Amino acid sequence: MDVEELTRGKKVVFFGLPGAFTPTCSGKHVPGYIEAYDALKAKGVDTVVCLSVNDGFVMAAWGRDQKVGDKVRMLGDGSADFTKKLGLELDLTANGMGVRCRRFSMLVDDGVVKTLNVEEGPKFEVSDAKTMLAQV
Repeated sequence: MDVEELTRGKKVVFFGLPGAFTPTCSGKHVPGYIEAYDALKAKGVDTVVCLSVNDGFVMAAWGRDQKVGDKVRMLGDGSADFTKKLGLELDLTANGMGVRCRRFSMLVDDGVVKTLNVEEGPKFEVSDAKTMLAQV
C-alpha cells in the first residue's frame, strides 16, 4: 500500500488499534467509525482506514465480521513498518502479542497530517469517531 498515493488529493481518516477481534477494538472502535461514516463523508472525508498490526487476511476476515462493507478500509501492517514510521508502536511482547499499534486517530488532508490523536495506555477517549468528527 502506498500511503502517499492513498492520501494524494484526498481527505483520509486513519484510526489505528492494537488488534483485530479484541474487545475494545471490535466492540467500540470499529463500530463507531462505521456508524459515523455518513457524517464523515458529509464533512468531505474521502476514505476511512482502519490500521492494525495484523496480516491482510486477518484484517479482511475482521472486516467481514464487523460488516464494514465499503465504509472502512481494513489495512494490515503485518511487520509494523508503517506503525513504526509513525512512532506509534506498542510493545505487548510481555502479553504474548508482540509489537502492536497504539490506539490513535489521524486526519490526513492531501498527504499532510492535520490532526493526530494518540491514546495514553489502554484508554479509549480521543481516537474515537466522535472526536474525529469534531476535528474534520
